[in-house]
Amino acid sequence: MSEEQEPPGRLRLTAYAVEQVALVAPLVLLLVAIVVGGVLAAIWVGVPCAVVAVRGLRAVASRQRGVAGRVLGVTLPPPYLHPPSDGLLVRLRTLVSDPMTWRDLVWSLWAVTLGFALSLLVPLLLLGVVTGWFWWFGAGPLMTMRARVDQALLAPGSTERLERRVAALTRSRAAAVDHSAAELRRLERDLHDGAQARLVAVSISLGLAEAQLDDDPAAARRTVAEARTATQAALADLRSVVRGIHPPVLADRGLDGAVRALALDMAVPVEVDGALPGRAPAPVESAVYFAVAECLTNTARHAAASAAWVDLEHGDRLLRVVVGDDGRGGASPAAGTGMQGVARRLAAFDGTMSVSSPVGGPTVVTLEVPCDLVPSPTSVAPASSSPRTTPSCEPA
Repeated sequence: MSEEQEPPGRLRLTAYAVEQVALVAPLVLLLVAIVVGGVLAAIWVGVPCAVVAVRGLRAVASRQRGVAGRVLGVTLPPPYLHPPSDGLLVRLRTLVSDPMTWRDLVWSLWAVTLGFALSLLVPLLLLGVVTGWFWWFGAGPLMTMRARVDQALLAPGSTERLERRVAALTRSRAAAVDHSAAELRRLERDLHDGAQARLVAVSISLGLAEAQLDDDPAAARRTVAEARTATQAALADLRSVVRGIHPPVLADRGLDGAVRALALDMAVPVEVDGALPGRAPAPVESAVYFAVAECLTNTARHAAASAAWVDLEHGDRLLRVVVGDDGRGGASPAAGTGMQGVARRLAAFDGTMSVSSPVGGPTVVTLEVPCDLVPSPTSVAPASSSPRTTPSCEPA
């Protein structure tokens, strides 16, 4: 809950209590459907019934999770595992293996018994002629008590959060390893097909010029000139490979200056707003720079946009970059490998990428990476230590 948002008043709390009382009947029906579906699952008839009933129970639980968060003034994010979309049996297996499914069942039993009695007491105190005084002072504590139990049952515990954290780190590490391997293969290919081939040609040309030097000095001079041209082309290829590893402008001017220099080279007019008060760790700067470059490249290639913008900001140990355009929209991270690569690159630093691109535009890509900035001039090298990602990584 944000600091500006006030806690719910007594009437709002009473409305929540009435809603919880009204949800008892649907919860009972869902529990019966789950039990019947589980019994009939042995003959496959109850599988669809069980899946639909669990989905309905999750919807009710999610609603009450939000109510508990508003009552307590905290944020309770959805804790469920993302089920796959490749078959009813696979979905059912994912639902059964998710610990939150069983916690939802336990919560539903609480909600239709003691939780129901606790919530029912709040409107009864309001409607009673001589109990209004008790409602005035008791609505808040009663609903807080109900919300505390809901939070304990509907929010994942410390063990589950740790397990999911480990799973997320395992996935991000695997993605980072795969990305590094792909980058090494790309560098090897660029060097083999570009600079190496040109340097081989230079070596052959110099050998030919050496053979021509005594008999045909003019032809030898032409061959040397061709070798010099091939050398310049090889140097250009090497500079291109170096820029693909870590652009010099990024090392010299930091992320802020590098993004502004990148905007100047785009075919679409790009406006860069905001500023960073310091330098992020070098790996973070590189990841965010290439992420912005990929977003702007997609804008120039596919968006048919007339203008684009980049907003830079840092606060509360979070680096946030917003890249947007006024193009035709309809962008999807799953449609291509570029945006998926951006997400994998940021995930290695606990970063996230969110895309909002309705048909007709605008397209807005938000990149967020937890990190600390070093308040130093742009001439000072960026921090070389590993980025501090999440508080869970810090020593107690």
